[in-house]
This record gives sequence, structure tokens and C-alpha cells, in this order.
Amino acid sequence: MGSSFTPQVKKLLLAHGCRFERPGKGDHEIWFSPITQRRFVVDGDIKSRHTANAVLRQAGIGKQF
Repeated sequence: MGSSFTPQVKKLLLAHGCRFERPGKGDHEIWFSPITQRRFVVDGDIKSRHTANAVLRQAGIGKQF
């Protein structure tokens, strides 16, 4: 595994209307989804496609990776 999925995940989140709310602990960020009306955590360095898909699922977006 080489690269991080984080830039692709953030791009998808923004395309679906999600917004950055605030920094979390360490390299994590708190985002808000207008689809699910919930806050969720995005890691600053997502290495696993399973984790990337889990973040998208929490945002109400279907699997992408």
C-alpha cells in the first residue's frame, strides 16, 4: 500500500455537500454530512480502502473504493 486515500475521500465528501467542521485529535478532522445530518471523523492519512469506504458510508455516500 503506498498512497493515502484521504485526498480522494475529501474530494468525494465535498462533491456531496459535506463540510469540514473542526480539527479533531491528532491528524483527525470532524466533518458534517447534510445527507445523514451527522458528524463523523476523517483520518488525516487513510491507508485502507475499507476505512475509506467506512468514512463514506458514515457520510451517506455509497462505496467508492
